Amino acid sequence: MERIFEGELLSGTEEDGTSRVRISARRGRGAYSNASGRHERETRLVCDDGWHHDHDEPLPPFRTTVTAENARTIITKNTSPDVPFDRSINPYRGCEHGCIYCYARPSHANMGLSPGLDFETRLFAKPDAANLLRQELARPRYRPRPIAIGTNTDPYQPIEREYQIMRSILEVLDEVSHPVTIVTKSALVCRDIDILASLAKRNLVKVALSVTTLDRHLARRMEPRASTPKRRLEAIAALSQAGVPTGIMVAPIIPALTDHELEAILTAARRHGATEAGWVMLRLPLEVVDLFTEWLDEELPDRAARIMGLLRGMRGGKANDPRFRYRMRGDGPYADMIKKRFQLATARLHLNQERTMLDCAAFLPPRADKSQGDLFLQAEIR
Repeated sequence: MERIFEGELLSGTEEDGTSRVRISARRGRGAYSNASGRHERETRLVCDDGWHHDHDEPLPPFRTTVTAENARTIITKNTSPDVPFDRSINPYRGCEHGCIYCYARPSHANMGLSPGLDFETRLFAKPDAANLLRQELARPRYRPRPIAIGTNTDPYQPIEREYQIMRSILEVLDEVSHPVTIVTKSALVCRDIDILASLAKRNLVKVALSVTTLDRHLARRMEPRASTPKRRLEAIAALSQAGVPTGIMVAPIIPALTDHELEAILTAARRHGATEAGWVMLRLPLEVVDLFTEWLDEELPDRAARIMGLLRGMRGGKANDPRFRYRMRGDGPYADMIKKRFQLATARLHLNQERTMLDCAAFLPPRADKSQGDLFLQAEIR
């Protein structure tokens, strides 16, 4: 099943023999190109041979397509020492927010698609996620621990308004009293305040809004379809007022571009009701480095060299350091300075004074087949 939204999907390139896509086709998107993924054997480029061509004709914009994915499981396990969870759920593959720095972009190459514009326009949804979750939670050997949602692609990206997969997942978790943590860049999370408040009353949920910058113009260029910084702060306030433990993630911190806003973002979040905070340094794995440097060259050519120079200075001369304990924060004097600034700011603002520990003891396993269980119950009543 495939659903089509706005514009038209096509792989256009410019006349310079690169994979860059003309402005008319990528307007409102984050990436500048749509190069083949690292697993593909062929790369296609457009070259001008001097004969007649239609480069001057406007190209229709990339459309967003959503394809249903028939997933077999929904809970993903991990053993990374860099993250405070051992299981997660991703309702969608790809993300329409189009954040140019997104570390999840390379995952689209595993599907034979480009981590560039394909990642933010060719999306995959898991409409059976709630049923799969119910089945996995009903297994006799399942032991509850907080499930993290929003660790890869955003569960509240624009298509969630129609598909409501995230809401259906929360309904299951609320029903069985299972703990969950959520990270998002979208104010759409407020739509589910009714369920989140219900979970919060039993100490079963924490939500964090990710804010990269308070500059809405810069945010629009880096994160074209995410909620504005102002709306994210308003979401923190709304969730907090509803009794939902809410935090702020300053992520990613981009050296020489957004690093100066660290204290201002934390202060704004605290003013809106955040009680916890975290941060992540920019990391550029695999294809993301080319996409990000391409964006810098177009959007911020005067700062590009300094930004990449500082980043490589924290990564042993490379754009990315995949080692555990270093990939999220970096290493060296600059990374140490950011860490110290964060510690001083959170102490001054009384953030992270007490971290909410979610309750895993309240979990009540669901019936594997609810309809069959109801039949047995009716039989007993008779």
